[in-house]
Amino acid sequence: MTIENTTEQKIHEILVSQRKFFRTGTTLPVKFRKEQLNKLYNALEQYQDRLTDALWSDLHKSSQEAYLTEIGLVKSEIKEHLKQVARWARRKRKHSPLTLFPSSSYIVSEPLGQTLIVSPWNYPVQLLLNPLVGAISAGCTAILKPSPYVPQVSTVIGDMIKDTFSEHYVAVVQGDREVNKNLFACRFDLIFFTGSPALGRKVMAAAAEHLTPVILELGGKSPCIIDRTADIKIAARRIAWGKSLNAGQTCIAPDYILIHEEVKEAFVREFAASIKELHGDDIKQSPHFVRIVNDRAFERVTSYLQDGEIVYGGRTDATERFVEPTLLDHVQPDAPVMTEEIFGPIFPMITISEKEGSFKDQVITFVNEREKPLAFYWFGCANDGWDVIRHTSSGGGCINDTIMHIANGNVPFGGVGNSGMGHYHGKLSFDAFTHQRSIIKAPTWIDLPFRYMPYKLFGLIKRML
Repeated sequence: MTIENTTEQKIHEILVSQRKFFRTGTTLPVKFRKEQLNKLYNALEQYQDRLTDALWSDLHKSSQEAYLTEIGLVKSEIKEHLKQVARWARRKRKHSPLTLFPSSSYIVSEPLGQTLIVSPWNYPVQLLLNPLVGAISAGCTAILKPSPYVPQVSTVIGDMIKDTFSEHYVAVVQGDREVNKNLFACRFDLIFFTGSPALGRKVMAAAAEHLTPVILELGGKSPCIIDRTADIKIAARRIAWGKSLNAGQTCIAPDYILIHEEVKEAFVREFAASIKELHGDDIKQSPHFVRIVNDRAFERVTSYLQDGEIVYGGRTDATERFVEPTLLDHVQPDAPVMTEEIFGPIFPMITISEKEGSFKDQVITFVNEREKPLAFYWFGCANDGWDVIRHTSSGGGCINDTIMHIANGNVPFGGVGNSGMGHYHGKLSFDAFTHQRSIIKAPTWIDLPFRYMPYKLFGLIKRML
């Protein structure tokens, strides 16, 4: 199935109609926003089976995984916004210093306006519609651009949005990078992009032409640290789950392992046992193991198998784009598998011996010599984990777990440095599409002379400042 490109003329028509619609003020009342959130929720209910079937068709993603990692997360986000949006959108009075007496100070949350949301293929429902929840909640309009690499999902989403919203409010445009190029050349009030750091740079460069603010949710190489103090059985199970989820095609998947030499052999054994426990005797037959998205990605991922010694896994099948979860040992730090984001179930290991210094110090040095990752995973003593976290930087992370920090809408999700900028989830999704406007309301029943030239009582005012 091939996605047809939305024409440049059609994009222009949508932009003009959305700009006119936003200026009517229709999106401003909280009542309208809640009505639209309910519409989106009901649409997800109505289209759930079609979305699930499309996710299986494009990615071999099971119905359970489709709900847990895609549809269910969006529904939870909608529920939270329905409960909280009235409070978030309310004008807030703030403390005023004595120097502003008798004025009062406020923060007004106003929608940024016309927004563009561009999503990747790996979680094509969640990563497109979760930001949309924030846009609706904040009172914005939105153009959605799904990925052409998952044509079944993108088609279903296009149908769902068209059946749910007017095009002058929320619209879907389809196509390849030429369509992206046309979109990025347009003026928006916010671009929300999820994808690779390389594409993120292009988005940011294009947005700079119009001084358009951007939220970039990117990726990078997220380290997974296994100290000798780790519970190896639990660590292996949680790491095997995090790496095999979506076949490693997750922006916050653990990308590579730094492991203490004393526990490496035990980890390899437990990792193999965990994969079997999660997916059965033959993972290729598992209904819960996703396939690589396309032939080009399959070739790239399988090329990493030559960058080390395979100590577990290694099976592939090009006809199904199947790649077995694989552990690589004796990997050089400058090998492609250690310098490029893998985005697949290949897992290189770097063994650390304390003959060359403390484990923590070597980990900190190794991580800090590379770009800041989107996620950071530590397995071992929690206090040591906190110490390593304090001396490194990442978008988010877990101590003695993987992936799960994305599941809490009460904490921010986003990158730092090369892994992105800006945050969302929960209230932060509302904030992402909102301008916090400062307003001072001054009375007219009194007009104190102190601020006016020639600044009488300047000495007194200076002491108050």
